[in-house]
Amino acid sequence: MGYEGRSKVVTQRQYIAAEFLLALETAMRQGEIWGMKWDHIHLERCYVTLPRTKNGFKRDVTLSSEAIKLLKLLRPERMGRVFLYNQQSSGVIFRRSLKLAGIGELNFHDTRYEALTRLAKKLNMLDLVRMVGHNDPRSLMIYYNATASEIAELLN
Repeated sequence: MGYEGRSKVVTQRQYIAAEFLLALETAMRQGEIWGMKWDHIHLERCYVTLPRTKNGFKRDVTLSSEAIKLLKLLRPERMGRVFLYNQQSSGVIFRRSLKLAGIGELNFHDTRYEALTRLAKKLNMLDLVRMVGHNDPRSLMIYYNATASEIAELLN
C-alpha cells in the first residue's frame, strides 16, 4: 500500500497502510483506531486509552513495541485525531490497494481476527479478553488453536 514502516507517514495511502498495520498489532476495531486522539496515547507507558468502544465502555489497549514505533512515525507536532483522513475515502483506497496487490476477499475487520489469533499465542486468555474488550472469554476460544506440542512448550 505504499508504506514499508521505515519513514515518516505522509500520504493518505501511507496513513491507511499504517492504520492497517496498527490494527494487526493491537486488534483494535477500525472505529476505535479512527477515534484515537494523541492525548489518549501513552507511548512511555505502552498503552492507548479508548474512551468509548463498541461496547460503550472505556478500555486501555496495550501497545506492542511495533505499534509504538508505528505511532512515533505518525506523530506530528499537533494534538487532535491521529488519523485525519475521511473514513469513507480511506475505505476506497484500502480496497483499491488490495485489488492492485491481487488480494481479494479481505476486509478491514479481518485484521482483528488475524491480530487476535497472533495475540492468543502470546497472552493468556484473561489478558487477551481485557486487551481486546470482549465481554465473554468464551468468544475468544475460536482464536485459541494451540497444538499439543505448543502447549507442551509453554509447560517447559
